[in-house]
Amino acid sequence: MALKMHPSLTVHVGDWLKTEIVEPASISVKDLSDHFGVSRQALSTLLNGNAGLSAEMAIRFEKAFGVRADTLLRMQTSFELAQARQHEDNIKVQKLQNVA
Repeated sequence: MALKMHPSLTVHVGDWLKTEIVEPASISVKDLSDHFGVSRQALSTLLNGNAGLSAEMAIRFEKAFGVRADTLLRMQTSFELAQARQHEDNIKVQKLQNVA
């Protein structure tokens, strides 16, 4: 049986990156987006929790700040799963029988 994590214990990886990595580094979103070679809007959208983290963006953070890309992607996946679990009762799928 899998353990269920309460949705309140999950955090969007963008919010975490903003508060734990970007803000303490005292770098602006504009300067960081220039450093990463991405648009300011794309980075801002992620850091404000309005977009998911791509594998490529995770690697950019890994290269710039040393935080592991796979850790960041696991955070993103955990957040998305917690969000989906909030309405899992609306997902009407029956268990398959006699699957060979």
